[in-house]
Amino acid sequence: MKVVGGSNFFVGVVLLCLILFPICSLAEKKKPLRFGKGGSFKILQVADMHYADGKTTPCENVFPEQRATCSDLNTTAFLERMIHAEKPDLIVFTGDNIYASDSKDAAKSLDAAFAPAISSNIPWAAVLGNHDQESALSREGVMKHVVKLNNTLSLVNPVEAQVIDGFGNYNLEVGGVEGSSFENKSVLNLYFLDSGDYSTVPSMIPGYGWIKPSQQFWFERTSKRLQRAYTAKPEAQKEPAPGLAYFHIPLPELKSLDKTNFTGVKQEGGIGISSASVNSGFFTTMVSAGDVKAVFNGHDHLNDFCGKLTGIQLCYAGGFGYHAYGLAGWARRARVVEVNLEKMEKGGWGAVNSIKTWKRLDDQHLTAIDSQVLWSKSSAGTP
Repeated sequence: MKVVGGSNFFVGVVLLCLILFPICSLAEKKKPLRFGKGGSFKILQVADMHYADGKTTPCENVFPEQRATCSDLNTTAFLERMIHAEKPDLIVFTGDNIYASDSKDAAKSLDAAFAPAISSNIPWAAVLGNHDQESALSREGVMKHVVKLNNTLSLVNPVEAQVIDGFGNYNLEVGGVEGSSFENKSVLNLYFLDSGDYSTVPSMIPGYGWIKPSQQFWFERTSKRLQRAYTAKPEAQKEPAPGLAYFHIPLPELKSLDKTNFTGVKQEGGIGISSASVNSGFFTTMVSAGDVKAVFNGHDHLNDFCGKLTGIQLCYAGGFGYHAYGLAGWARRARVVEVNLEKMEKGGWGAVNSIKTWKRLDDQHLTAIDSQVLWSKSSAGTP
């Protein structure tokens, strides 16, 4: 083909991009996350949508008069309302995104579940729960489908990790405000991990899955690398940049929290925390790393609290989806996290100053509840 002029060159590039679509698509997904000019970064956490087949999928645990008109579409409407109200910089889905065993086509269910995030053009990330893979798509197959969707920053696994358990282990870096002295530093680090589905040795260890040694090794190496970069010149910092961790199944340490030291509610039946029956030591690993300030889970739909343990806030989001079990009269909900930067004396924005959170209910007014400060620079070091 003879190329003459800039317009023909452009057409050639477009055709090449169409031919190499996966590569072009991947390049688009890698646009860096960054704090805005107002010095804040907002994350919307969506836990346990349990999406299945849309309009034909019934709601669980709603009032009898709601059943005739309630379906997965209520979950979609709630997500659309939350995106419009909060205008997040990142949407994070923390597993059980679909209830695969009730889905006729898992790929279509995934597309529909994430559709509001995709159409919003807001970057989003996802990890898997214990129900996402209960269909013809394997756990790996689900994650491989997710990473092909538009606007997602999700990864099947980190490219540098040759051996790692699970699917959906990766990290994202959030840069400082463009034009500031922190422009080229990651001032907030986000860790995503696959907490598994069920025990791989049920005869010895029954119950749910857990974060394995290979994943913890990857986390430790990644945390150290990020800390080295943050404490190096230019703008060398004395303390590591704050980190947030997202995964589905809660840690056993949550069992040590009660209403005297958390904000929110704990109303799951039985022991109240559906963690793995074995403690793999990941909480201790995070404490030793020193950068993670808060952990966000789903899984237990009727828990929505945050409690602090050894310097780390352990948080539930509360159940979001209408095909997920809930409690009639107890509104479905979502958690919002807002990270704010420090205003410099000479103007401009510096490092992270505070991390705040609240929840919104799926009621007429999207009522905001339980606002709290999870971490602040001024209180750093408080156990």
